[in-house]
Amino acid sequence: MTTKLLFVCLGNICRSPSAENIMNHLIAQRQLEGEVVCDSAGTASYHVGSPPDSRMAAAARRRGITLKGRARQLQAADLEAFDWILAMDRDNLAGILALDPEGRYHDRIKLICNFCQHHQDQEVPDPYYGGEAGFDYVIELLMDACDGLLTHVLEARRSPQR
Repeated sequence: MTTKLLFVCLGNICRSPSAENIMNHLIAQRQLEGEVVCDSAGTASYHVGSPPDSRMAAAARRRGITLKGRARQLQAADLEAFDWILAMDRDNLAGILALDPEGRYHDRIKLICNFCQHHQDQEVPDPYYGGEAGFDYVIELLMDACDGLLTHVLEARRSPQR
């Protein structure tokens, strides 16, 4: 059975595509292709169809990761289609939860920083209006969170309850 992960930020050009591609990098390293699949989306439609931000892509490249994909907007159908929906911050979390007013999928919607193993951050900061150091930090933070998330997902796959 394949586990499907969806990473969500505001515009789907910085944080969530970084998380998606970092997770794909970790999946490939662990030879788990096909067991865990990833996608990303934004709560807003500002950048639909755009590639990842060039500054974010440069920060990822410095860590050996290529950012691929095109921005898309989160849809209500995504809540049912994915096993785990990971928000980058509390505003994104609220936007996701608003698509599920009956609370049917709330158990699968989490903040990605809940899975950090080394960082204390509660949210992934949006680097869009900052400098290079902010983009580098987001990559570092997401490497930690994605590694912890992948470990958690693999453990959950071995037990009947999430």
